[in-house]
Amino acid sequence: MEKLGIIHFLSPLLIYTFLVLINFLLKVWWKPRWIKSALESEGIKGPPYKFFHGNSKEISQLMEKATSRSMELSHDILPKVLPHIHLWTNLYGKNFVNWQGSKAELVITEPELIRQMLNDKEQFFCKSDIDKYMKKVLGNGLLESEGEKWTKLRKLANKSFHAESLRNMFPSMIESVETMLERWRDFEGKEMDAHEEFRALMAEIISRTAFGSSYLEGQEIFKMLRELVMLSSKNAYKIRLPLISKFSKNSDDIECERIEKRIRESIIGIMKKREKLRRGEGESFGDDFLGLHLNAHYDSNENDKISIDDIIDECKTFYSAGHGTTSILLSWTIFLLAIHKDWQEKAREEVQRLFGQNVPTSEGISRLKTMSMIINESLRLYPPAVYTERKTKKGAKLGNIKLPANINVQVPIVAVHHDPTIWGEDANLFNPERFSEGVAAATKNNPAAFLPFSLGPRTCVGLNFAINEAKITLSMVLQRYAFTLSPVYIHSPIQIVTLRPQHGIQVVLHSL
Repeated sequence: MEKLGIIHFLSPLLIYTFLVLINFLLKVWWKPRWIKSALESEGIKGPPYKFFHGNSKEISQLMEKATSRSMELSHDILPKVLPHIHLWTNLYGKNFVNWQGSKAELVITEPELIRQMLNDKEQFFCKSDIDKYMKKVLGNGLLESEGEKWTKLRKLANKSFHAESLRNMFPSMIESVETMLERWRDFEGKEMDAHEEFRALMAEIISRTAFGSSYLEGQEIFKMLRELVMLSSKNAYKIRLPLISKFSKNSDDIECERIEKRIRESIIGIMKKREKLRRGEGESFGDDFLGLHLNAHYDSNENDKISIDDIIDECKTFYSAGHGTTSILLSWTIFLLAIHKDWQEKAREEVQRLFGQNVPTSEGISRLKTMSMIINESLRLYPPAVYTERKTKKGAKLGNIKLPANINVQVPIVAVHHDPTIWGEDANLFNPERFSEGVAAATKNNPAAFLPFSLGPRTCVGLNFAINEAKITLSMVLQRYAFTLSPVYIHSPIQIVTLRPQHGIQVVLHSL
């Protein structure tokens, strides 16, 4: 009887173990082989798949090697930032497949295929899955949602970044830049890390425009989100067994959950303070980012209403995406202008002609042609977003290539922006003149060749916000200072979610 009891207990356990093993082998052995065969039949090749790990170890080793070394003062950054993309496009062509663990990832660099994917109207390409660490950063906000929820959040985001809303943000932006420039008085004639300065500036601007009078608390939220981003980058190419990942937590998992909880509590605390300030039922919560989202939460129309979780995720998204874009853009633009002093002087002359020593105006900002050319060239050479990605659904095609369902399709923006077949032999040189007739002429009417804010329906909604921030900041800096690159500067652009200067951007300030 005792033996029968043991057998009775073990049988379901053995069956369950067997089924788990079969499922595991299907996922990490049979399915990759099938996808590899299907893509090869369409002419797509790539590095060989290695059991369970795919190419993750190779990518991690290549990235680690690239990160450990600086480079000469050159804008040819693809081998440094995405060494695996540089290696495999040379070996396998403009489109190839590699493997993140057992997940197939088709890399495409042909603009026409990119345009088809990002302008997909039949919805064969959806948002790709993000790792659990970035999920803590972005939640299920605008960047990650789809369908009706995305439509609702996009409508609200369009309202948040409407032309009139942007004009209302001007005073906060100018006040924050003036505070930074006052601090710069201590650096006159000395060396300064511009990247750290712009990171702090963007944290303040986004905190002011998102939370109004609660911007100091908002800056604390930003610091915590930055910690989450670093954890995500640290774990980007680590592959863990599904069961271990699901049922056990390492120290990074625990820290990630702790930080996310603190962020949530902080945002809810700011929301409650804003709710108390509202005097009467039906009165607006304000017209800043938080106010508009609270108004939507209390909207009587169910079709426009959003949840508390939606507000939290949107605040996190605004912080992460907004800060990462503009602080990186400003850092690399100052770096480029510090090297190319002729263009720095051209930009300064334009600013002085339009504004003199007065603060920039919204009307004047729109007339900064030379600065627009410089910003576009900076975004081309050093795009803040290193890549964009989608996931295929059944029936997906690119050109004549039939794609299996549930594979990732990645566009390495840095590779596209540095492709000499698109941009010419001077693709790795700083030449703002290429944008003198606008983006369309520079890309030969192929918009998918220039992707700093993506393309299509999911083009970054904060595009104009970021460009306004950059133009205001650069104008006010150029009015007061000239700057040169410090001799101690080490050129080492790296990917930590965004394209960052590993050792900062050291410049020397010269008061005008």
